[in-house]
Amino acid sequence: MVVKMKRLMQANLRNIERIKMIKWSLYGLAALIMYLTMLSNVMPESLDVSLYSSAERDIASPITIEHKTATEDERSKAAQVEAKYVYRDEVSQSQVDKLNDLFSGIEQVKKSSNDETTREKLADLRALLSVSMADEMSDETLIPLLETEMSQVNLIKELTLSEVMKVMTDRVSIDNLEQSKSDVEDRLSLTSLPNNQKQAMIMVAQQSIVPNYFLDPEQTEQSRQEAIEAVQPVMIREGQIIVEEGDMINREVLEQLRLAGLLDDGFDAVPYVGLALLVMLLTGYLYYFFQDIPSRVRSSNTNLLIIVLVYFATLLVLKLSSLLQSLEELPGIAYIVPAAVGSMLIKMLFSEQIAIASSLLFAVCAGVFFNGEITGPMNASVGFYVLMSSLSGVFFLGRRNHRSNILKAGLLVSLINIVSVAILLMMKNGQYSGIELSYHLGFAFLSGFLSSVLTLGLMPFFEAGFRIISTTRLIELSNPNHPLLRKILVETPGTYHHSVMVANLSEAACESIGANGLLARVGAYYHDIGKTKRPHFFIENQMNMDNPHDKISPQLSKTIIISHATDGADMLRKNRLPKEIVDIAEQHHGTTLLKFFFYKANDQADQPIPETDFRYSGPRAQTKEAAVVGIADCIEAAVRSMTKPNPTAIESLVRKIITERLEDGQFDECDLSLRELDIVATTILETLNGIFHSRIEYPTEIKKKVTS
Repeated sequence: MVVKMKRLMQANLRNIERIKMIKWSLYGLAALIMYLTMLSNVMPESLDVSLYSSAERDIASPITIEHKTATEDERSKAAQVEAKYVYRDEVSQSQVDKLNDLFSGIEQVKKSSNDETTREKLADLRALLSVSMADEMSDETLIPLLETEMSQVNLIKELTLSEVMKVMTDRVSIDNLEQSKSDVEDRLSLTSLPNNQKQAMIMVAQQSIVPNYFLDPEQTEQSRQEAIEAVQPVMIREGQIIVEEGDMINREVLEQLRLAGLLDDGFDAVPYVGLALLVMLLTGYLYYFFQDIPSRVRSSNTNLLIIVLVYFATLLVLKLSSLLQSLEELPGIAYIVPAAVGSMLIKMLFSEQIAIASSLLFAVCAGVFFNGEITGPMNASVGFYVLMSSLSGVFFLGRRNHRSNILKAGLLVSLINIVSVAILLMMKNGQYSGIELSYHLGFAFLSGFLSSVLTLGLMPFFEAGFRIISTTRLIELSNPNHPLLRKILVETPGTYHHSVMVANLSEAACESIGANGLLARVGAYYHDIGKTKRPHFFIENQMNMDNPHDKISPQLSKTIIISHATDGADMLRKNRLPKEIVDIAEQHHGTTLLKFFFYKANDQADQPIPETDFRYSGPRAQTKEAAVVGIADCIEAAVRSMTKPNPTAIESLVRKIITERLEDGQFDECDLSLRELDIVATTILETLNGIFHSRIEYPTEIKKKVTS
């Protein structure tokens, strides 16, 4: 026994691992589909061009990137700033002070040494002068001044100081020093002094003129750095025309094409990594929103497979539509994309919430698919258009997705598409001719129509391939002309009437707690189809005849009654009805006890018979819809058997039936809460009171009673 349990546990673990593997494989498949469909839209464009050839078309940069070589060239040019100089006024004053010292020394020597020779006076003068001044002045310059009368010396002093001050007030640099000295010589040469005095004066003046305007290395370097920093990087902008059609491709153009990644000179993994990150993000987004998909098919993995197939079909439609944008003679052809088909399919197959989430994903993918007309990674305009179209398809489809509703939704989607295109055109503020506007708006209108047509065309494949019970499929199954419903009506008219009553009760109750009311109604129509196998063994079909159960044993009666659930499920499976309908037929009695025949058998038996022998084989209700149909089935039969139904008696009966089923554990395997059970009871009571309302006695009826 222990070994058997271990083997069973191991088998269960293997099944769980297999299910998880399938689940992650489907997510991987979804990611692979998105990656492959968007790959061509992110692959860098490669041009076959050569140096000095002519461009066959306008070539624009797909990215924004810095042209580093051009930037360095611009910075090198900016670094060639003019040298910065500084004017030092103290130099000019120093030279004037030296001149004053020179002439003061001459005057002092001439006063104090009249008897000395010129050489002695020269020696005394040099002793009075500073070392630098003494070194600068030659004997040929000083001797004429020492031999000149003092009045002439004073005149020479004035003339010299005037010229030196005049020149040194301006900027004297090394570059213009000689020119400044030459100008002084020219001006002093015009004086009427003797030639030797004039030459001495010129020599003194020229010796006193020195540079006072010097190069400032720090300011020069600072200016250079500021000029370099002021240079903006040379950028090749996204969308910038690098070379126009017919222009020659020189080395500079070729370098720009290389920087923009337009030359086939190596593999660049960045765009592929970026796309992989986008796909990972979208796949995670899928996992977050789709991990709790409502179970409308056999398993969660089947649900996920359907999602993947819908996404594949939608992305394929978007991809094929994006190829049409190359038709330049048809402006606005991109807007013909049937964007709403994916969201409408998901809304019909699953839920509105998942459809809205899918609309966002389709918009992102469409932005990538339609990036051919722009240079960026995504076309925001088409992404906005697809989002608006998809959301409108979800909202306008409504809750009851009749086929006529799909066409109406397509028409409304077309109107929203036209508004969306108008918004985009007006926000661009472009100039469009009447023909161009007609094309744009006409394609937008066709988009909604194509979305509804594709939705109608694809739905049968999903419904038939996966036996999906969509709203449209449920409506078709509820048609009274369906062969199985006709079979119930013809062969078991009492059961048919009972099923219609149960359907009314079930639908109202399910909708009151947020369950699928339409599914409950259709399931109620078919839940007792097993009774068509032996119709006369069920009381509602026993008209003007004896009850056959009076002539057979309770055990045989039990077998016949209980088998109608399994017989009905087998018949529904054989006719390929959706699993949800089959489950309702199989589970509506759960594992309840067939009390009448159980007590009858015990009365006839010598020893007690276990309840398990007279219970339905189940399984118990797995969904809210199956549980509610089971409640409504039991209540309708019980109320119909009442002799004088009134609101109080009906309420007592309804509460009693629900309580007994709850205590019997019939709701343990579905997610019905106590609050929802109370709502179900209240809703069923309201519906029953509407059916079994008090009748008004008309005068003729009263007269008949009196006479009788």
